[in-house]
Amino acid sequence: MIDSKILVIGCEEWCSFKTLNIPAIKARIDSGAKTSSIQAVNIKRFKKGREDWVSFEINPIKDNLSISIQCQSPILSTRTVKSSTGVSEKRYVIKAPITIGDFTYEIELTLANRDGMDFKMLLGREAMINRYLVNPSKQYLMGEISENEIESMYSYLIHAKSGLKIGLLASDKNLYSNKRLMEAGRARGHEMHFYNIQQCYMSLDTNTPEVRYRGGKVLDDLDAIIPRIRPSMTFYGCALLRQFIATGTYCLNSDTSISESRDKLFSTQLFSANNIHIPITGFAKSPLDTKDMISMVGGAPLVIKLLQSAQGKGVVLAETDKAAESVINAFKSLQANILVQEFVKEAAGKDLRCFVVNGKVVAAIERTASKGEFRSNIHMGGSAKKVKITAEERRLAIKASRILNLAVAGVDIIRSNKGPLLLEVNSSPGLEGIETTTGKDIANEMIIAIEKKLKYSKEYK
Repeated sequence: MIDSKILVIGCEEWCSFKTLNIPAIKARIDSGAKTSSIQAVNIKRFKKGREDWVSFEINPIKDNLSISIQCQSPILSTRTVKSSTGVSEKRYVIKAPITIGDFTYEIELTLANRDGMDFKMLLGREAMINRYLVNPSKQYLMGEISENEIESMYSYLIHAKSGLKIGLLASDKNLYSNKRLMEAGRARGHEMHFYNIQQCYMSLDTNTPEVRYRGGKVLDDLDAIIPRIRPSMTFYGCALLRQFIATGTYCLNSDTSISESRDKLFSTQLFSANNIHIPITGFAKSPLDTKDMISMVGGAPLVIKLLQSAQGKGVVLAETDKAAESVINAFKSLQANILVQEFVKEAAGKDLRCFVVNGKVVAAIERTASKGEFRSNIHMGGSAKKVKITAEERRLAIKASRILNLAVAGVDIIRSNKGPLLLEVNSSPGLEGIETTTGKDIANEMIIAIEKKLKYSKEYK
């Protein structure tokens, strides 16, 4: 018989922490986990009088790093906790009163980086003993909160209206990167608009050049454009950016910078001319030169890249000279332009992705290829972890983005026996992998970059 004081709750519930200034956070109810935990980043221990305290930031809303709450609490203890992936780590333990439905009581919480997880809060069985039973087939039995209510609860963290109007030029508004940029801009008080590249068109007039959208709306009052142009839309997307620039709109990355970064041969020549170390690279047109080109880059194994490729697609590893010759000549027979590049074995399927904004590396991760794969791209099944890069790697990433004049760039580097080597520079780098791995609000950094540029000629309050 169930005690009448014990409540039945769902596998997901909304809760709040008044002392941490968290009006609502969605929790996963997991009786299989002993300890409760809450998402925390930038965790720092400090002294307050004779007590040990900890400061940390909480992003209570999934996939929205722009909503950030600064918290402080006395440290109750430290505890070694094994994560769902089987990795043990030491975490700070704090105490805080939790409210679920109409009931408030104190629980212990460990501080953990849960950015890659579906829930920012996990309620373990220690916090449920003699209080709850879990019905795993139900959700929000203690009350549901709508999106409008959530927005209202956290409205105090949103900046006042700035007067700045920013457009996001892309193809899919539901992609993580695009949603994050829209959120980050709105959080800083800007008016944000999404424009589908394919639904924009141009009026090429000497006196009044225009960009129009979906049946006639003239886009003549935008302060800035954030271009997120997929490779297949490079030609048309860059034409649109030239037109926006002609109308006086600032573009975070220019058409020239994007075009040059997408041309792997041209950008490789630029890097070579500017004393940036790259893997030995070959390019040839005639099949008669194939054998010598293979020898020139050190022989197999070697990497063959289509000049127009992204996210690891159009990149092939040839294990033998014979296989390399066959693949190269097959591409040439299709009139495809390719680069042939030395394979850096000691990189062991790993590379660095450095995210550069306005001449500063704001985040870096190490990507590792999945088993049986040499490409470390996350879109190809690779994994990622936060990494500390060297001063030399940082300088290389910044210099590469400056050569292409990119305000925003994803710079890929491999570590070799000769030192760091530049692989390529991406002018529309994705945010999901690097934000979830590092916990950093990179979308916010991109919006700040626009603000700094526009304040050069305009003042917004």
